[in-house]
Amino acid sequence: MRTHTPLEAPPEIPLQTLPARGPVSVVPGRPVLDVVIPVYNEEADLEQCVRRLHDHLTRTFPYGFRITIADNASTDRTPELAARLDDTIEEVAAVRLEQKGRGRALRTVWSLSEAPVLAYMDVDLSTDLKALLPLVAPLISGHSDLAIGSRLARSSRVVRGPKREFISRAYNLILRGSLAARFSDAQCGFKAIRKDVAERLLPMVEDTGWFFDTEMLVLAERAGLRIHEVPVDWVDDPNSTVHIVKTATEDLKGVWRVGRALATGALPLDRVRRPFGDDPRDRELSGVPKGLARQLVGFCVVGALSTLIYLLLYSLFRLGTGPQVANALALLLSALGNTAANRRLTFGVRGRERAMRHQAQGLVVFGIGLVLTSGSLAALDAAPGTASHGTELAVLIAANLAATILRFLLFRAWVFPSDSGATIDDDPRNDNR
Repeated sequence: MRTHTPLEAPPEIPLQTLPARGPVSVVPGRPVLDVVIPVYNEEADLEQCVRRLHDHLTRTFPYGFRITIADNASTDRTPELAARLDDTIEEVAAVRLEQKGRGRALRTVWSLSEAPVLAYMDVDLSTDLKALLPLVAPLISGHSDLAIGSRLARSSRVVRGPKREFISRAYNLILRGSLAARFSDAQCGFKAIRKDVAERLLPMVEDTGWFFDTEMLVLAERAGLRIHEVPVDWVDDPNSTVHIVKTATEDLKGVWRVGRALATGALPLDRVRRPFGDDPRDRELSGVPKGLARQLVGFCVVGALSTLIYLLLYSLFRLGTGPQVANALALLLSALGNTAANRRLTFGVRGRERAMRHQAQGLVVFGIGLVLTSGSLAALDAAPGTASHGTELAVLIAANLAATILRFLLFRAWVFPSDSGATIDDDPRNDNR
């Protein structure tokens, strides 16, 4: 094989939904698995890593495979070593990119690879290679769409310092709280994806750096794709060159960007959905309103977060103004966010069509909340004595709870009715989430 820099863009993929899952096709002479190793100035570890991985796959993997070294503009001897490995080992290929970025490297190589299963791992081989076959087997069989190694599973064995342990767990808590992610470990450098899924999913992933993995997983999960998790044994590399503060800052920016896109319905996730299978849970039940259970849960979650944001805003505005003005401003801002979140997450409305109309209707609905909360504050103000700030908050919480049921009914029947003609995510599988 020859070292090369891919220049051609992958062909455009039709916008239909994905076909039903099935086992991958084994074509003679074509690898089933392509393992990408993204590297930047890794002359010390590259050859040992590639030879060890090649030996492991030769002994344990029952299909054809390829190892692709994706060099991210290295300035040391990494390109030279990659070229030599390319020339001396038949199953090894080397790709040179002139720009840095792990996400950019994975997108480039995965987009051009012909293997039906694509994977990547870090060059330091922190993850025990025994987990590689369990990682890709569900993708080969057609059971799952993506697979990730998890260092946070109970049966995983991990050796690393308390600083990295804290950062990893804190980051995953942020993902769960802000993006409702359910996968356990977004940052482990040990992942795999089916080629047909990658063709649809990668064009939606904007990040070209370390947040690439997280963005890909969040979008896949929101599209209803199946993510398989494998507990791994993992030993921290003390010589890692990752800049923790910079990476964390970029990751938080990515969380905000993806969260905003999901809330506004800007991503066409229907392009990567799977059709229904034979699972009984995919079938609708007669006599049960479609989506009601999921909508109630989503509405409660969004409502709880909106209430916390509202109380925080009210407390901040209250420092510089009276209770009525503070209440109106806090309710207005939280109402805009609440309507956007309920539009996408609770009622599954995608795209920008009627977005302004939904916001206007949402403001009318929350006007009811303003009347209730303002009336409660007025009644509290008319009561004898001076109420404390804690009493004000308690009254506001009670008023908001009283308006919650009415808001849900109005949202479901008036703002986001299922027969309104809007683009609504009516995947019945979501009812069981």
